[in-house]
Amino acid sequence: MKKVAIVTGGAQGIGSVIADEFQQAGYNVVSIDKDAEALGEFCKEHPGITCIETDVSLEVEIKAAVEAVMNKLGRIDCIVNNAGIGLFKPLDELSFEEWNYVIATNLSSVFLFAKYASKYLKESKGCMINIASTRAFMSEPNTESYSASKGGIVALTHALAISLGPDVKVNCISPGWIDVSSLKKSSQRKEEKISEADHAQHPAGRVGVPKDIADMALFLAQQHNSFITGQNFIIDGGMTKKMIYV
Repeated sequence: MKKVAIVTGGAQGIGSVIADEFQQAGYNVVSIDKDAEALGEFCKEHPGITCIETDVSLEVEIKAAVEAVMNKLGRIDCIVNNAGIGLFKPLDELSFEEWNYVIATNLSSVFLFAKYASKYLKESKGCMINIASTRAFMSEPNTESYSASKGGIVALTHALAISLGPDVKVNCISPGWIDVSSLKKSSQRKEEKISEADHAQHPAGRVGVPKDIADMALFLAQQHNSFITGQNFIIDGGMTKKMIYV
């Protein structure tokens, strides 16, 4: 019986490449996304992937999605919590409602998938992989809600690793600058112009691509890497280690 992987925010950007890579690796993949247009395009291009339209900011929809996966596929082996939004506004203009929406989408969704799917992950000796961000460790102005949500993911990851171990392995990936401009739905697809200077400022010599993140996610999902849990992996071309002087 094929293993089953759920990828949230799986219709565009990093999530779409993670879903594609897991499918190529032999998983039955479920792509979860709230954007019906993007989800429709993705599923048309990826026959065999199950698509479920879900707003991960809502508990009732997450619970229903988990039940739908179990009813259709009968097991859950891996959940990649990739869904996330950014809302970058000055602090005095950011409403509490907006703050809560970012936290619900980016952070609370991880808790809720763990809450409703952990028993199935325990049965399969599976894993959870959470996508945070280097914004958990460094900031630009007006990123409070996004940075807080991503920092919360890093902390929630090690908490879940302890609570769900030894049966379930829980790890976290923190991407840096990853170019996803060509992996948006067709109505928003526009290739970003990246300069030589943009590439050169990375110690690795280039801006990241979604496959950089997907490869790590697949690595962490493999059973022979089951001694790795509770960890956060920064994939940013070395940028968080670079001294910058003006």
